[in-house]
Amino acid sequence: MAGVRIQTVADDLDGQRVDNYLLRELKGVPRTRIYRLLRRGEVRVNGGRVRPTHRLKSGDQVRIPPVRHAESDSMQPSDQVIERLEKAILYEDDRLIIIDKPSGLAVHGGSGIAYGLVEALRVMRPRAAFLDLAHRLDRDTSGCLLVAKRRSMLRALHEAFRNNNVDKRYVALVHGRVKRTAMTVTARLAAETGKGGERFVRVREQGQSAKTDFLVRQQFAGQTLLEARLHTGRMHQIRVHAAHIGHPVVMDPRYGDGAADQAVRALGLKRLFLHAESLALELPDYGRIEASAGLPEALESLLDRLATEQD
Repeated sequence: MAGVRIQTVADDLDGQRVDNYLLRELKGVPRTRIYRLLRRGEVRVNGGRVRPTHRLKSGDQVRIPPVRHAESDSMQPSDQVIERLEKAILYEDDRLIIIDKPSGLAVHGGSGIAYGLVEALRVMRPRAAFLDLAHRLDRDTSGCLLVAKRRSMLRALHEAFRNNNVDKRYVALVHGRVKRTAMTVTARLAAETGKGGERFVRVREQGQSAKTDFLVRQQFAGQTLLEARLHTGRMHQIRVHAAHIGHPVVMDPRYGDGAADQAVRALGLKRLFLHAESLALELPDYGRIEASAGLPEALESLLDRLATEQD
């Protein structure tokens, strides 16, 4: 257990949230433990208490208390996970990483989750002074994800997403035969919290605006393969919009059809059939960013089986 440290915030970390800063400085320590340190005032910025969302400034003095790392020895990603993620990197330079996130891996560690993609990347790239998500994917969704390696890149990417200048395409298998070749869903969405603290989304008139384009790619006997294009980035947007039109995403434990899922489960599918297939955008001081990730083997295998059954 190390002693108290006073860290000076570097110029390239100006604007970073203090909780994310601590997650990097205290590698392997769970996010819940980081929040507890902040809540108790054990972490100080320029001598004062701060909230987890506090944005640091270049030159700030951060007091980091001694933390017993023994409790987090098992929180590190295994060599197998690291190897898998190295192979999943689609592109990397000194400003960003584009990775094909595996299904089942959360983007961040948290309550009940030892580590997430960002924590694993910080282990993989220990010399990177800054690593942060430009956007998010659900834990069970696979596919293209942008991670910024500089604060300036993160700001540029956030602005591009905010202004709807990112072309994001997903592939989803849904239950039922979708009759219309193309449709746009604009049902407003509201995030709610259940009794157990679990977050979920409902269609509500007072919710936030949301827009998803659906295009039919392939029809099967009891399912439809859709391409989904997002115009907004609401939590669980594709999953909720698909369920709203009566065609829930296959193997969706929260918004799906458990009875209908039994048929695809019998064919070997064990995960949500939702994949971020591609993204494209243009940044003024960087150029064009394009990435695509083919369907994982588990999803391709299911499509092959469904096509065979249909023939």
